[in-house]
Amino acid sequence: MKSQNTFETLGKISVADKVKKKGRFEYLSWAWAWHVLKQNYPDAQRIVYENAEGVPYFTDGKFANVKVGIVVGGMEHIDYLPVLDNLNRAIPLTKLTSFNVNTAIQRSTAKAIALHGLGLSLWIDEDTTKSWDNETKAAPVKTKEKYTLKVGDHKWDSMLRFIEANKSKGFEWIVGSISKGYNLSEEVNLEIKKQLSNGKKGSTKKAAK
Repeated sequence: MKSQNTFETLGKISVADKVKKKGRFEYLSWAWAWHVLKQNYPDAQRIVYENAEGVPYFTDGKFANVKVGIVVGGMEHIDYLPVLDNLNRAIPLTKLTSFNVNTAIQRSTAKAIALHGLGLSLWIDEDTTKSWDNETKAAPVKTKEKYTLKVGDHKWDSMLRFIEANKSKGFEWIVGSISKGYNLSEEVNLEIKKQLSNGKKGSTKKAAK
């Protein structure tokens, strides 16, 4: 019942004139939220959790997140927050700075206080807002453009050897195989037919001897 009363008390406090905007995002000052919390509940405590090495963040080897708990009247609410940049994108571990971590801790503090009722409405629908989509967006896959094969260029000799070695498989198979790695012009297709035709003529003359 006490925790319910805490939520009701803090939930009735207006935060409308305390909301700040940075770029496209709105946020509540952690310092103001902490000040209001302590005014109403002087015994309130904040716990910034550390990993086994005593560092105030946790990591999966690629990104990092912080963990902050707010205790009011013996009830602790914990918030987990990724370390983000100003566009709300997760910062790679290799580019992480102590300033980034400190900012994340303060933002997480405001969110943990909100779990007790103060300004919680600011985070309603947070998990579906587009502003968080960039955390998991995959980099676009670059498609390698195929080389355009030309008769007589520096790759042509190797193509002739390939044609000679596989002439028994026929024109369609040879063109299909080469097309997997190269763009073929009509000139190249005609030259492949010519090479196969020459091979057939050669084999016919040899058989007639």
